[in-house]
Amino acid sequence: MSDPTVFDLAVIGAGPAGCAAAIAAAEAGARVVLFDEQEEAGGQIYRAPRTPAGRACVERDGETLRSTLAASDVALRLGRRIWSVTERFRIDALGPDGPETVRAQALVAATGAYERIVPFPGWTLPGVIGLAAATVLLKTEGRVPGRRIVVAGAGPLLAAVAAKILAAGGCVVGLVDVSSPADWLRATPRLATKPSLLAQGAAWAARIAAARVPVLFGHAVVAAEGETALTRVGVAPLSRNGAPDLARLRWEEADVMAVGNGLVPGGEIAKVLRAEHVHVPERGGWVPKRDRWGRTTIPRLYAAGDGAGIAGAGPAARTGRLAGLAAAHDLGFSGAEAVEVAGRTAFREAGRDRRFSDAVSRLMMPRAGQIAAVPAETVVCRCEDVTRAEIEEAVQAGARTLDQVKAFTRCGMGPCQGRMCGETAGDIVTLQVGTRGAVGWWTGRPPLRPVPLADLVGTFDYGDIPVPKPAPL
Repeated sequence: MSDPTVFDLAVIGAGPAGCAAAIAAAEAGARVVLFDEQEEAGGQIYRAPRTPAGRACVERDGETLRSTLAASDVALRLGRRIWSVTERFRIDALGPDGPETVRAQALVAATGAYERIVPFPGWTLPGVIGLAAATVLLKTEGRVPGRRIVVAGAGPLLAAVAAKILAAGGCVVGLVDVSSPADWLRATPRLATKPSLLAQGAAWAARIAAARVPVLFGHAVVAAEGETALTRVGVAPLSRNGAPDLARLRWEEADVMAVGNGLVPGGEIAKVLRAEHVHVPERGGWVPKRDRWGRTTIPRLYAAGDGAGIAGAGPAARTGRLAGLAAAHDLGFSGAEAVEVAGRTAFREAGRDRRFSDAVSRLMMPRAGQIAAVPAETVVCRCEDVTRAEIEEAVQAGARTLDQVKAFTRCGMGPCQGRMCGETAGDIVTLQVGTRGAVGWWTGRPPLRPVPLADLVGTFDYGDIPVPKPAPL
């Protein structure tokens, strides 16, 4: 009987990329285990609903993904929080029944992305949430996040969230888009390479127009105010480099603002295992170096999906399939010719994906002027309450890398472990130091996710501790 804790391939992340990788490798004959924090597969994009109202918002593609996965031979470890991945691919997780450990000969990291918010005064107020948080409420609970809602930031996700809020019966009092009409016009030829997605975007825009939601292109949120919670949002037009014109500041009353300035690859596993990385702004930031199959610079470590560079759900699934095929081949489960034949279609589709995803990524990228305009006393690291001024003081005192800034200020040392502040802090240091490559990233260390120590060690008292008998005299 096979050992239930030893597998040929472990896949971390059950979004489109992880599921595609796991299924492809299992079909080739590999023994595969798939981990995810959520209790059902789908990732953020195809998040499973929890209520009848949420089921009204569920995507058909998500249901198809879950049913295909259920029919496969992939061993599922859902509802697990992975806190450590070490060399030779030992994976330590915390699950419903306590700590679990799994070992694998190869590993696919398909950990998705997390959103980025360019800080502004008041962004830590109750009532200011991320676009992803609004999406979770809509998809899992079928609930709108507030009464009067401003949707702000950059990229197509703005229209998607606003349209879903309206469809759920919510009130959107304003949509604030960093991109100008000229930015969208330049992106249109590339967006048109995916007619179905362009049509979906047009449907969102039509719903927003029908609801007569004011849309402010070329604007950004520069402040949020309220005594104990959000009551109003300050918005200003942007110059060509993204700097706000505060002389033309306007205010909008709102009790909730959903805001997001693009996405950042969730590549902690590749960083912890010390794979080589490169900074690619149009892909969200630091991404692992990979070959076209998803192989990183660490043998038998593969990276796929948005965790290896922001590109979207369709490209994520294709990069996942390629990584799963490559892992199966490298483990000896399929011949080179069979893998090459299976990969041809995915390579062709990946090439067609790139024009569309490049356009979307550029629309989501924060503008240089936005970072430069963050006020000195604005909190950048909300976990440790570190301001922009404190980051710049650290640079003036000699800090030149993000790790040094962390040591000087504790920026990035809180529960989110730098996920919310890392790219912004790096950009602020870069303004003082020179290049983003020289500034680097937070050095990856376990725990990958915060976990209660009591859940790892269990309960015991001194009577449970074995005490050796004293040596005889």
